[in-house]
Amino acid sequence: MAQSTDTDDEFPPEKRLEAPNHRLIKAGIATIPDMETLQECVAYENAHQNRTQILRRLQWKAEELREDEK
Repeated sequence: MAQSTDTDDEFPPEKRLEAPNHRLIKAGIATIPDMETLQECVAYENAHQNRTQILRRLQWKAEELREDEK
């Protein structure tokens, strides 16, 4: 059910996770549309910043996406 849209292409992991303030990062995570995008963000975060708080938010988003699939 994961569909790539033009909007997804405009917000790659680096734009979602390297925003100038925490609120924008939080919004970037909240608008992740599917597991594929989420996995890309987790891989990006692990490779670049590896921030525990961001990884925790990504984990919460994964749980939310899994619940939505049920």
